[in-house]
Amino acid sequence: MAATGEEAAAMDSICKAPAPPTDLNLTAQPEPRKEAATSDATETPKAKRPNEGGVETAEEATEPAEPDINELCRDMFDKMAVFLQGELTATCEDYKLLENMNKLTSLKYMEMKDISINISRNLQDLNQKYAGLQPYLDQINQIEEQVTALEQAAYKLDTYSKKLEAKFKKLEKR
Repeated sequence: MAATGEEAAAMDSICKAPAPPTDLNLTAQPEPRKEAATSDATETPKAKRPNEGGVETAEEATEPAEPDINELCRDMFDKMAVFLQGELTATCEDYKLLENMNKLTSLKYMEMKDISINISRNLQDLNQKYAGLQPYLDQINQIEEQVTALEQAAYKLDTYSKKLEAKFKKLEKR
């Protein structure tokens, strides 16, 4: 019995073996995007189908859309370049900040060094002046000791004179 009409066309399309693939890709890849179908549903079967002669036919491996992968890679590399540029810029800015801080610190230490040199110089001058005044200070100390001794003698003399006065009055009363 011969198939007629649509059945015959369907059987013809099943029986025809597809062209051999130009590039078999055996690694697992995500399914390509489904775009507007330009071929019949019978040309892209999902599994191997036996034809009437008992021979199985294989589906042709399709490559992912190259422009999409290239575009995504380019976009990724551009974004990675922007990221790395930002990181390097931030690092450069950090180093510039550290350099400026080191310069300022160096200037502060130079100022502190100048101040300490001035203080040392002034201290030496004061020590020289003190050494020049030392004989006078010694004389002042000697005078102070003599005044203290004279004061002691005056107190003794005063007490002695009071005793004498008391004796004199006692003698007068008699």
